[in-house]
Amino acid sequence: MLITHAIEDGNLHVTLRGQLDVTSRASAALEIEALVHVHHPRGVTVQIPADDPTPATFSALLRAHRMCKGLGIPLKLSGGTPSTRRLFVVNTP
Repeated sequence: MLITHAIEDGNLHVTLRGQLDVTSRASAALEIEALVHVHHPRGVTVQIPADDPTPATFSALLRAHRMCKGLGIPLKLSGGTPSTRRLFVVNTP
């Protein structure tokens, strides 16, 4: 399993269980998308590993953000390095 999740107070909390590679990127993004469509959360928080993300991990995060933004659902990151969070903010206006 690439991710785990929980629903709390109408919010979806997703945890990436490790860094993604090119073969697991699409699967993780699709799992997040399915969870959003099933649960209709008010917001999504993605807990990422403490180290800098692989390009595949970052790509999956951006894909999930675009999908959530299109549905009007805010997505934010939890964990990761400060530079990763800044990079995410810069790439998700």
